[in-house]
Amino acid sequence: MDALVIHAARDLRVEDVPTPEVLPHQLRVRVRFGGICGSDLHYFQDGGFGTIRVKEPMVLGHEVAGMIEEVGSGVSGFAPGERIAISPSLPCGICRYCQQGLQNHCLDMRYFGSAMRTPHVQGAFRREIVVEKGQAYKLADTLSDEEGAMAEPLAVALHAVRRAGPLLGKNVLVTGCGPIGALAVIAARHAGASNIVVTDMGDYALRSALKVGADQAINVAEQPDGLRPFTTDKGQFDVLFEASGNERALRGAFDALRPRGIIVQIGIGGEMTLPINAIVAKEFDLRGTFRFHEEFGIAVDLLNKGLVDVKPLISASVSYRDAGRAFALAADRSKAMKVLLDFK
Repeated sequence: MDALVIHAARDLRVEDVPTPEVLPHQLRVRVRFGGICGSDLHYFQDGGFGTIRVKEPMVLGHEVAGMIEEVGSGVSGFAPGERIAISPSLPCGICRYCQQGLQNHCLDMRYFGSAMRTPHVQGAFRREIVVEKGQAYKLADTLSDEEGAMAEPLAVALHAVRRAGPLLGKNVLVTGCGPIGALAVIAARHAGASNIVVTDMGDYALRSALKVGADQAINVAEQPDGLRPFTTDKGQFDVLFEASGNERALRGAFDALRPRGIIVQIGIGGEMTLPINAIVAKEFDLRGTFRFHEEFGIAVDLLNKGLVDVKPLISASVSYRDAGRAFALAADRSKAMKVLLDFK
């Protein structure tokens, strides 16, 4: 079957790859749509990110939905023709962290389209894939395949919101309104946040965040002091979701965050230098957030029941055969949020 295989930076090829035999506990799925993630962009543009580099050909992609074509002999509860979202996460289940319920920190994690281990874990940007039963989550008839492919990034946002603790009635700031930042708006609103302010340097991203529930959007490129009104009385925000990975965005939000405010760092950039004195003096809680586990099933359930709407964040669907144009569009923050590859 055709697959999108990265060989090096800017070297993405459509290649014929074999589909493994379906084992008794597995499903064979015809992939329909796949979302281009920030990590996919890093692999395409730079050959990796940080110390993680592509060392061998690797199929990209981990945000996909499709239709079941074959069910293993030991699988119950699924049938050919059913549509599913596929979790890219396959923890071992037996290491110390899996046993503690921290599967996202599994010591032997296999995550679709990841060069974190060698041999690399091949990804899901292919027309056909074999997955474990536990990676499959049924999609409601009312939900499109495109929306189903959004379950993975929504799960990332749900995990980040869970890391913040209770949000009912809280004032929330989101810095960085790419797809994950915008999905954090959706997740925070669903969790009960009463007021959500977003910042970014691009109008397209800010407009998208407003469409999915943000109360106020501030373009910090045009209004560098846009957060100043929120700095009175030692700060007005209870929780900050920092989704840009930019040190200036994180530091710039400190004055607007109240004492004992919670910072959830979602975005990953380079190393940061932080004003530790401010963190100590205002007793901030700085929390990381990494991937997800059970939140994937929660994301699919919310989508299936129509409790959240991700459609405003889907900017375009492009054939996988035109992947170069799709990746260029996904990298253009002035024109796109989430770009999907069409594998039909």
